[in-house]
Amino acid sequence: MEVIKITVKALVSAPTKKVWEYYTSPDHIIKWNFASDDWCCPSASNELFKGGRYVARMEAKDGSFGFDFEAVYNEVIPYESFSYSMGKTLGEGRQATVQFIQKGNETEVIITFDAENENSVDLQQQGWQAILNQFKLYTERID
Repeated sequence: MEVIKITVKALVSAPTKKVWEYYTSPDHIIKWNFASDDWCCPSASNELFKGGRYVARMEAKDGSFGFDFEAVYNEVIPYESFSYSMGKTLGEGRQATVQFIQKGNETEVIITFDAENENSVDLQQQGWQAILNQFKLYTERID
């Protein structure tokens, strides 16, 4: 079966160092990592190195549903990019790459990830884009 790649992007009005920090720091992740206001991210941990683990708890605010998003880093190039495997094992499972590209006083964040088989490609793209849009709004609003 061919793997479908999905890409989402956002141009964030902030320098790359700030964008990287807000995207990777658990203290910030819990404040933006949800697709809509009826969801939340009550906890996150991040070991930002090859083989390190990332875990973010995502929950509906009404308590009706929740899950842990888990990943293991395949590669980390500080302030430029990182890639990870979704799941608990390095190099296995669906893959994703996040790039940070400085463009003057702004930073473009580009996320490319392997689609899963449960939801439509459009729904996955909309969900990941909504989360990235939350990140952009949060990062531009907070000093």
